[in-house]
Amino acid sequence: MIKSKYLYLEKLTKNIKLRSSNFEKEMEGSTPPSVFIGSYNYPKVYAGPLVTSHGGDVHLMDLPEEWIPKGKTLQDIIGYRLNLVRGKQRVHVKDFDDRLVEKLQEITLAKSPVDSEVLFSHKPRGIQFFGDENPPHGPSAPLEYFEADNVRWDRHLESAYYDTDLRAADAIYELYRTGVPFSSIQKSLSVGALGVESRRKLVPTRWSITACDSILADRLLRRIQTYDIIDSYRVHEFESFKNKYIIILTPTRWRYEWIEVFLGVLGSEKLIFSDHEIGDSKREYSRVGGCYYSSKMAVLDALDREEKQAGAIVLREAYKGYIPLGVFNVRENVKNAMKQAPMEFNTLKGVLKYVGGRLKFELGEYIRESRLLKEADRQASLDEFTKGGIKTIGP
Repeated sequence: MIKSKYLYLEKLTKNIKLRSSNFEKEMEGSTPPSVFIGSYNYPKVYAGPLVTSHGGDVHLMDLPEEWIPKGKTLQDIIGYRLNLVRGKQRVHVKDFDDRLVEKLQEITLAKSPVDSEVLFSHKPRGIQFFGDENPPHGPSAPLEYFEADNVRWDRHLESAYYDTDLRAADAIYELYRTGVPFSSIQKSLSVGALGVESRRKLVPTRWSITACDSILADRLLRRIQTYDIIDSYRVHEFESFKNKYIIILTPTRWRYEWIEVFLGVLGSEKLIFSDHEIGDSKREYSRVGGCYYSSKMAVLDALDREEKQAGAIVLREAYKGYIPLGVFNVRENVKNAMKQAPMEFNTLKGVLKYVGGRLKFELGEYIRESRLLKEADRQASLDEFTKGGIKTIGP
């Protein structure tokens, strides 16, 4: 039995064999815009653009916020990502005089795809990376030359870039509130385009994703803790990309739990992983990884828009055919779930009866894994006892 999610995903991704397009040593094309900052050998990391020679919806290749609304399939997304080739060059995270770093900042702040010309040291090759943090991409090769033309900056990102007294956390929150896509904000942080000037640096892509989710979640949490608590249980649902999401909102102050189950993705396995918090945010990094923060941010964002407070228990099931595409999968699915009209219930018993019929994994296993469901059940039993044993069952 695999008890570590990290080890399970490592085993899962090793079994994924997909072929990307062939790329030449020299290439003319465009970037969505997109960049990738590695974490290996930090603070001297590999950084570079993701470029494609394909035409069409180039901007969609690195705009996860649009994949579900535009009805893109798992195959569409994999096709997008494997047609992006990664150029790379070793740079220090504080070296903003490096010409490549300057170019990466320039294209990251762009409002639309950027014409690009790339010369690699050899034909790009290598195994494609699939993981639970960031979307995959095609093969890679060291850069000999990179040029970008016709760059027009997004005015909100440009303003944040030139405000060198604005803290990165404040910039991230303000950009998000003005409607700048999360993916654009995350890439701006990654290339060192946000924050107080003396503190700016390149941030590895996977770190910048969780950093943005965490910063936004913390800001949103402080806001929702001032709102009135919802007066009933609610259940939101959504399914896509071989995943099912059920979000249970409880009429309590903020508490949060993430429970995910992998059902027969590799074979016949049934694996469950979870983590939780009660009250304020977790201090230590979650044992289930970046998906914990992406889901939390998406739920808090929806509660903030409604100006309501609640507890949240997020249940996720991954089925055969599931491929790790990064935590966008979680963030965007939970956001879409929260947009769906909820089922409402007066009691936890009503919630569990309904949810039990919507899941493939045994409800009892979820309850055994969950801390918050057990606590809610004990509280419900206490309330019923103090009311003379009268039980209300319902939606």
